[in-house]
Amino acid sequence: MGRTSDAKEKILNAAHSLIELRGYSALGVAEICKAADVPKGSFYYFFESKEALALAVLDEHWQAQRGDWARALQDDGEPLSRLRRLFEQTQAGLRAGQQSCGTVSGCMFGNLTLELSNQTEPIRARLQQIFDAQVEMVDTVIAEARERGEVTVGDTHAAARSVVAQLEGQVLFAKLYNNTQHLEALWDNCLALLSARPTGMAAVGS
Repeated sequence: MGRTSDAKEKILNAAHSLIELRGYSALGVAEICKAADVPKGSFYYFFESKEALALAVLDEHWQAQRGDWARALQDDGEPLSRLRRLFEQTQAGLRAGQQSCGTVSGCMFGNLTLELSNQTEPIRARLQQIFDAQVEMVDTVIAEARERGEVTVGDTHAAARSVVAQLEGQVLFAKLYNNTQHLEALWDNCLALLSARPTGMAAVGS
């Protein structure tokens, strides 16, 4: 009965929620199956190991997040406005999560990087691929802003890495202090990292 069409999705959803709440290492297969309401045998029908499940959760989470990032960064607005929208979208999502469960969950990718990057090579490699993809998306926007004369940064790829790192760091602080106000410095810090011209800053803030 566990091999029904929705068993895999139940396992993925349960694992996603539990990993966000408690992390990866403390979870056992039996607990995941209990939360998913599927027999333990169903787990190994779909996933050869807990690590394989974690990779699937990461892929599913990134697919959803990549869509959110694309909608924020790839519309027709001015590049700095689109980048700011990404930050506002991130803050709004964390606030909604806090209102729902009482705590700031942080970023699953950042949380698992801290927990597992030195323990499992496949997960470390997958997380690296995801962060590289985030940097590429931000780099495209920064390069456009530089072409328009809105920022004066030299190496746009390095700047994009700094922006993504700053975003992850502020999300980490929001999780640590259970306070999304730590995200309010994101935009001013980003403008400083990008050496934004005053005209570009005014255009976004208007």
